[in-house]
Amino acid sequence: MNSERLEVQRTIAADPSTIFAVLSDPHGHVAIDSSGMLMAATGRPVTGIGDSFVVHMDREALNDYPMGTYDVTVTISEFALDREIAWTVLGQIRPQIGHVYGYTLEPADNGTVVTSYCDWSSIDPVWKEADIFPIISEGALRATLGILARTVAVTGVRPSS
Repeated sequence: MNSERLEVQRTIAADPSTIFAVLSDPHGHVAIDSSGMLMAATGRPVTGIGDSFVVHMDREALNDYPMGTYDVTVTISEFALDREIAWTVLGQIRPQIGHVYGYTLEPADNGTVVTSYCDWSSIDPVWKEADIFPIISEGALRATLGILARTVAVTGVRPSS
């Protein structure tokens, strides 16, 4: 772990393909979000690098910047079916920040070891100077993994498309 990357792990009692189905579905992102910022999503499940979808956001949940409601475009930057998915977030802010969120999945005897991460090592220098990272805390990343575990345990399938 370095000072420009935050990651957490949890073993989830589900196979990688069940978990990946949630992570590759725009509605899955909303369903497992612990921050409260993701309100809804528009788009279809992603199938590869370069795919994108829109997330309708409300920053009020963090109570840090008065941005109101806004949309961001999630663009997939890493995609290995049932193994890894990562994305960048493009929004209203200029210059674009350039941070990456993602998950890696490793099969285990009792399910799947899921690693959630946020990497801001390549963000625009303007945002490095602003010292705003991490935006989402380690606790929030852990909580999202907990919600993911609950989601796949309850449904066994992706949230909905």
